[in-house]
Amino acid sequence: MTDAADLGLLLQIEARAQEAQTLAALRFTIVNETHALVPYRQAALFDMQMGAPKLVSASGLVSVANDSPFAIWLSRFAQRLPRDGEIHRLDLADAAPDDVQGWSEWLPEHLLLVPLRRSRGDFLGFVLYAREEPWTERELVLLSRLHATYGYCQQALGGSGQSRWARVRRLFGKRHRWKLVAAVVALLFIPVRLSVLAPAEVVALNALAVAAPQDGVIGSFAVSPNTRVKAGDLLFSLDDSALANRLQVARKSLEVAQADAHVAQQRAFDDTKSKAEVAVALGRVREKEAELAAIDTQAQRVEVRADRDGIAIYTDPNDWIGRPVVTGERVMQLAQPEDGGVLVWLGVSDAINLDTGAPVRLFLHTEPLSPRPAALIETSYQASESPDGVASYRLRARFAEGTEIPRIGLRGTARISGDWVLLGYYLFRRPLAQLREWTGL
Repeated sequence: MTDAADLGLLLQIEARAQEAQTLAALRFTIVNETHALVPYRQAALFDMQMGAPKLVSASGLVSVANDSPFAIWLSRFAQRLPRDGEIHRLDLADAAPDDVQGWSEWLPEHLLLVPLRRSRGDFLGFVLYAREEPWTERELVLLSRLHATYGYCQQALGGSGQSRWARVRRLFGKRHRWKLVAAVVALLFIPVRLSVLAPAEVVALNALAVAAPQDGVIGSFAVSPNTRVKAGDLLFSLDDSALANRLQVARKSLEVAQADAHVAQQRAFDDTKSKAEVAVALGRVREKEAELAAIDTQAQRVEVRADRDGIAIYTDPNDWIGRPVVTGERVMQLAQPEDGGVLVWLGVSDAINLDTGAPVRLFLHTEPLSPRPAALIETSYQASESPDGVASYRLRARFAEGTEIPRIGLRGTARISGDWVLLGYYLFRRPLAQLREWTGL
């Protein structure tokens, strides 16, 4: 029987355990303040996680260094301790041959293993006490009562993940296994909508291409990228230095031809033989006039102006200035802000069956939490190389009516929805495709 002093200490330690606000404070009380009731030299607390004991607290230490030699050996030793939820007295004389050397080096001769359990009996962990004297029955009774309180307090403060894993293991037990299999099979038949993600960009669906009117070199731009322009505004100009030189030479050549024709006409009055030279000289004048007119026409086409109102879309002017262009090469586009749409590059490996009108949601990088709805209006027949160098199908979509049109040129990610399929097909579509590639079946 315990005396009044033991009962007083027991109640005092239980009160300290119940006052603990955190699991760390409770563990400190277990390994340190239990010494007032039952003397010992060392105490170590093991928590059960994933079914394996883990050293979480030790007497005389604020925190445990699990990579220290003592902690490594003690954790390995704890793997072989009983886990039946009962108190065990362990003596060095009864130790296994593999444990004798480490036990004699790190621990006293007599150990006591006291379990920590929940109110319903679940195993939370255990405390290992060590000292030089054997453990008495009276001490076992006191520690059993005290650790029942410790287990209740640990349960109230969050306890261990052991009970959760125990419930999971019970859930996968033989009694419930068939139910889980049936539930998983039933889930695979839930209809879901097949969808894919692909890089996208806001573009003008019906933009007007502005091309180079003739061969030349880009000289300057009159508007900046994404600038609103009106019909007739100057957009860009070709370098006219070569044309100016050719125009000056053509004018001089015309003047020379006109002078030669005038001389030939003067000679024809005195020499009838010179009348034939007049026709030749006049023909040369008409040739030089045609050359001058052609060069003058080219000079007038150096400046390129807008055919309609819109927004000038092109890359950095520095990428174009000084760059040779050929007739018909596109330099920029004129787009209407309200004519914005979505250009999607769908990789060949991600392609699914899509019909016109399929739902599309655009998640812009600038506004990832505000997706914009759209509808598919066009898909390319053959795959081509995307700007990222990936073989992809080119898709175009129009924003839904009433949707705020973002600025042309913004990029993001588009989710394209296809046909309704079973969840099992949705989950295993890609693995099955890879399997067919590997096996050829």
